[in-house]
Amino acid sequence: MTTMAPEETLDRRSAAKIGSIVIARHGQPHADRTVRIDQRGYRDWWKGYDLARLHPDERPPEGLTEHARQADLIFASTLSRAIHTAELVAGGRQIITDPVFVEAPLPPPGLWGKHRPETWGVWARIAWWLGWHDGMESKAEAKVRAEAAVATLTAQALRGQNVLLCAHGWFNRMM
Repeated sequence: MTTMAPEETLDRRSAAKIGSIVIARHGQPHADRTVRIDQRGYRDWWKGYDLARLHPDERPPEGLTEHARQADLIFASTLSRAIHTAELVAGGRQIITDPVFVEAPLPPPGLWGKHRPETWGVWARIAWWLGWHDGMESKAEAKVRAEAAVATLTAQALRGQNVLLCAHGWFNRMM
């Protein structure tokens, strides 16, 4: 029989109680990315993107579905594309939606001409990262929100819960 020091016993017991956190980006939204739009058009396009569910052909990867099966709690941002992703993997289980997980904003910078949404998105993210927020949430404010989001997930994992979050690419990186 092996004897363990009290610290080792405590560490093993604590480690056994800590749950996992899996963070996933939503699937491909049902939105036309081929259009060429100006700055105002991009604002309108982005509003529609925020309302869009996933493309009808979109299917979650089996790995994500497996993480969902093992999750005690499934969180999602309050945006449709994240909720729809969570619904596809949750198997009818409860999904906890929280605006703390919403994507960081993409206010379009003052570019001339018509561009595809992807181009607008790249320039908007660069401008936002450099301080342009056009009255929307700033990078500093989003960082504080990301810290709150991490605290929400971590608190559950420290309670021994396995957690899955379906959210958004950039905000996931910020967490």
